[in-house]
Amino acid sequence: MDTQPQKEPAKGMKILPRIIIGTIVIIGLIFLAKEVWFAIHHEETDNAQIEMRLVPILSRVSGYVDKIYADDYSTVTKGQLLLVVDSAELTLQLQEMQADYTQSLSDIDNARASLINAEASLASSKGNLEVIKLRLAKTTSDLKRDKSLFEGNAITQKQLDDTQSNFDVTSMQLETSRIDVRVAQTRLAVLSSLVNKTIAQAEIKKVRIDQQRLKLSYCRIYAIADGKLGKRNIDEGQFIQAGSPLFTIVNTQSQWVVANFKESQLKNVKVGQIVYLKIDGYPSLDVQGKIVSISDATGAKFSLLPPDNATGNFVKVTQRVPVRIEILDESKYKDLLRAGMSVVVSVPL
Repeated sequence: MDTQPQKEPAKGMKILPRIIIGTIVIIGLIFLAKEVWFAIHHEETDNAQIEMRLVPILSRVSGYVDKIYADDYSTVTKGQLLLVVDSAELTLQLQEMQADYTQSLSDIDNARASLINAEASLASSKGNLEVIKLRLAKTTSDLKRDKSLFEGNAITQKQLDDTQSNFDVTSMQLETSRIDVRVAQTRLAVLSSLVNKTIAQAEIKKVRIDQQRLKLSYCRIYAIADGKLGKRNIDEGQFIQAGSPLFTIVNTQSQWVVANFKESQLKNVKVGQIVYLKIDGYPSLDVQGKIVSISDATGAKFSLLPPDNATGNFVKVTQRVPVRIEILDESKYKDLLRAGMSVVVSVPL
């Protein structure tokens, strides 16, 4: 069998792989150069996230949930009714307090009437005292005159004894009348204090009624900010304690980024700098921000058990410092951003 020599591959077929490899290498070098250039001219951290205000909705009264007007993750506005707590027991307590307050008003009227009687009794006692004083002055004059007449044998001993007896009785009546005046004055002071006491007690009961009405108003729980609800923690018919969390409202009116830069990066981070934000959920978004504040303490210092290097077990770890960044043109991204979303922050040098 005759064999023919194989044809050599075309020259272009040998060059093509080299061109492809060379192109890939060039693209890689360009990409690497861009990354190196970016790293030299930027400080970057991926330890950052979107932050929003989380507003807790708490119950101020204990009771059973009567009605819920909001679902998980629903949009709410400030002042919107979210939940109603059963108020039947509090209403009955209010009615009892109001009846007790009405009785206190009657006690005030009685105390004031007793005070008026005491004032009249004091005036009567003072009048009797003045009458007896006049009577004593007359009996004193009669006794002095009868003594002179007895010495002149103008009257008998019996007449003198009668005059003396009138004087002694009137003197005793004067002392008794003075005691009556003092007793009336004391009683007047006691009744005056009683009036003040009953008025104060009525005021206390009135304040308690106002407090009870305030508690009743707490049975209707409203949203205290615009935003979106998180997951609700209660259902209708459930008993809740005062102070227990019911909802959490994510306040969408304010959004910002907190970036935790390494302490070695802070020399290039200044308040007022413009930064670039790459949001993991929306990598195509071109978002800019501005540094508005830098924490005066590292994040570890805010932890429950901050590290104490004086214990002798010190291992040096690079610390991170929180930096607050304001999102520029925030309104453009309000419907896209969510609290807790991851962000990459780049600070141009």
